[in-house]
Amino acid sequence: MHRGRYYTLTASCPDRTGIIARVTGFFAEHQGWILESSFHADDESARYFMRIEIKADSLPFMLATLRERFRPIAEELEMDWKITDSAVKKRVVVLVSKQEHCLYDLLARWQSKELDIEIPCVIANHDTFRGFVEWHGIPFHHVPVTPENKVKAYAEVRRLIDEVRADSIVLARYMQILSGELCDAYPCRILNIHHSFLPSFVGAKPYHQAWQRGVKLIGATCHYVTAELDQGPIIEQDVIRIDHSDSPEDMVRYGKDIEKTVLARGLRYHLEDRVLVHGHKTIVFR
Repeated sequence: MHRGRYYTLTASCPDRTGIIARVTGFFAEHQGWILESSFHADDESARYFMRIEIKADSLPFMLATLRERFRPIAEELEMDWKITDSAVKKRVVVLVSKQEHCLYDLLARWQSKELDIEIPCVIANHDTFRGFVEWHGIPFHHVPVTPENKVKAYAEVRRLIDEVRADSIVLARYMQILSGELCDAYPCRILNIHHSFLPSFVGAKPYHQAWQRGVKLIGATCHYVTAELDQGPIIEQDVIRIDHSDSPEDMVRYGKDIEKTVLARGLRYHLEDRVLVHGHKTIVFR
């Protein structure tokens, strides 16, 4: 639902009484109109999480002043926090290899404004989709990756990402393992779609691994990328039922549909600041 321009506060802090009253009281004091609010208390860590949307034109000041005036409350509550503006489109760089389904789906959602983002470029380790990407008016960069040139290649990938000032990076079936340095440079900003219901069947050919185990459900996982392969905090997952008559090729075909939808949902949650990372887990305010 379109609600015009709004600011989004996301925060976590040590749990205590009066957090909601303190935060919402601040907005009420300034006639702030709260459009949506979500809260979660984690008993194990005694930490509190929140996400609040505020109608931008209900406040008597702009974003910079809002941040300045909210800062004393955040310090008082020992918050990790940020406030974002819905009017500022997120800049998303897409990395891809030779499988097309996730790339096609993302560009279709971008073109239809379902994903209201900017895609400043697509980076690929193969030249396969240059024509398709450039037909959409998006710059395409071919950066081959081999065992011999990985350091140089990932330095170039990082240069391109920084050059376009990317907010987020999406691995749309990018079939290369990123370097630890690249992962560490963008914590909780690189999203991957893994063609398995993690933590099961990590690594290559998970559908074939699943077929060999005779599983009855296959799935896909959207997660943040860390230096440890397929172990980053999970954002979104889904599954589909299969049976003994399905071949590995059938499972790959079924899985492509799940991968597209799971990646799109996970990316949307991320872009809308609905994902708060807590250790190896996430709190996702849907």
